[in-house]
Amino acid sequence: MRGAAPTRRTAALAVVSLLALTATGCGSGAAADGGPGVLSSSWGDPQNPLEPANTNEVQGGKVLDMVFRGLKRYDPRTGAAKDMLAERIETEDSRTYAVTVKDGWTFSNGEKVTARSFVDAWNYGASLRNNQKCAYFFGYIDGYDQVHPESGKQTADTLSGLRVTGPRTFTVRLDQSFSGFPDTLGYAAFAPLPRAFFTDHAAWLKKPVGNGPYRVTSYVRGAQMSLRTWDAYPGPDKARNRGVDLKVYTDSNTAYTDLMSGNLDLADDIPAGQLTNVRSDLEGRYINVPAGILQTLAFPFYDGKWDKPGMEKVRTGLSMAIDRDQISRTIFRGTRTPATDWTSPVLGAAGGYRAGLCGDACRYDPKRAKALVEEGGGLPGGRLRLTYNADTGSHKAWVDAVCHSINNALDDDRACVADPVGTFADYRNQISQKKIAGPFRAGWQMDYPLIQNFLQPLYYTDASSNDGRWSSQEFDGLVDRANAATDRAASVKLFQRAEEVVRDQMAAIPLWYQNGSAGYSKRLSGVELNPFSVPVYDRIKVA
Repeated sequence: MRGAAPTRRTAALAVVSLLALTATGCGSGAAADGGPGVLSSSWGDPQNPLEPANTNEVQGGKVLDMVFRGLKRYDPRTGAAKDMLAERIETEDSRTYAVTVKDGWTFSNGEKVTARSFVDAWNYGASLRNNQKCAYFFGYIDGYDQVHPESGKQTADTLSGLRVTGPRTFTVRLDQSFSGFPDTLGYAAFAPLPRAFFTDHAAWLKKPVGNGPYRVTSYVRGAQMSLRTWDAYPGPDKARNRGVDLKVYTDSNTAYTDLMSGNLDLADDIPAGQLTNVRSDLEGRYINVPAGILQTLAFPFYDGKWDKPGMEKVRTGLSMAIDRDQISRTIFRGTRTPATDWTSPVLGAAGGYRAGLCGDACRYDPKRAKALVEEGGGLPGGRLRLTYNADTGSHKAWVDAVCHSINNALDDDRACVADPVGTFADYRNQISQKKIAGPFRAGWQMDYPLIQNFLQPLYYTDASSNDGRWSSQEFDGLVDRANAATDRAASVKLFQRAEEVVRDQMAAIPLWYQNGSAGYSKRLSGVELNPFSVPVYDRIKVA
């Protein structure tokens, strides 16, 4: 399949880090200045206009989750994909799906939500002409290669695999079997769009119209976006407050100061320097919970030195040379958990997470680490250059700690050196142009809570997030079989077998699972972070 594009997770994580660690900030004023029942929350300007298929970073995603509802919605606590606008999604072969949309749903401008609301939105999102960041999410659907070819002009305007069959019914035909496809439909790119989006696009961009529990009432870039409760919202998850003012901050320390002084109600990125005192500062109003985010070290398999026979021992040895427990304690202070597989605990056992799957390969064992590196032929060129982007300031400490751990294990102070790249853009360019010669920092934030999303986009041959260009016929075959399996449990087992191939070859070194963190004021109750580390705004109550 066409793997998820690399910009989604890496850009999202970079945006989070930039908001947390750049040097200037703004945002102040009374926390309740939006009026009774309105809360204020830290935020950052979205990279792109809030078109559902054109938003691939965290800050814009927060707004889409408030303004739109799709066929599915991910449970804020469990992450399970549950029917929202979908009355039924039926299939006999895991390739052709018949969708029935619930009756009684409208957009906030009064337009009815119909089958065409989805089909038109998906065709728009997939079209090369519209240049949507998340177009690749429609890559499963028949006809994608005509509406979004890899090169040249598109030869069709609509996906041949989409067909409206009635006011509330449509069919989707995929280009391969994918039993997990319905569970992807809670992702924002699959949201419906009203006719107003197409008939007066410029006006819609200024004030997006959706079908969720909130409406956008105003937005001043660099300052604030205000959302207010839509009283006629027909869904079961009506907002428990009157609205949210999203205040722009470029420094999480400023947000924390405003939170402590009563000028902000909710900060969802606690600065590292406050982690030692945040619990006492906020008197228990601090959240630190697992999220579907995994940090890894990727390898440049396009460089023959890292892909020759025996190098799997070197890669495994390097994994065993990293003291994840100590780094998590001293650098991250409990906001990271040492990884023991290539997915995330938020999936749960039924979703594919298998604690300890990495086994000894992810346990700190300096003696065995050194022996494996030597057995595998040693470090290419005799030295390891660990590359990362330095502009956020959030990576240097842990990269230095990882190198220090490797150097200690290999008894060589010069075995591993940090190799910073000045900006995230330059870093991504070097990765895309295959210029990085050693391991490099990688991060993945799940798009949807499936084991498939942690494996196929990153390790399937030629998948577009497979930055290191690792390839395994055995892995690809198991993924194909897992996608085709109609039984969910059987599919998960096949994906786990594919994950074992990743482990045996150490296609990437898993480092730690990232937590979501937040602090809130005494005015609020019912504050939660979902498995994507985003506040569940509609559940928050304001005193």
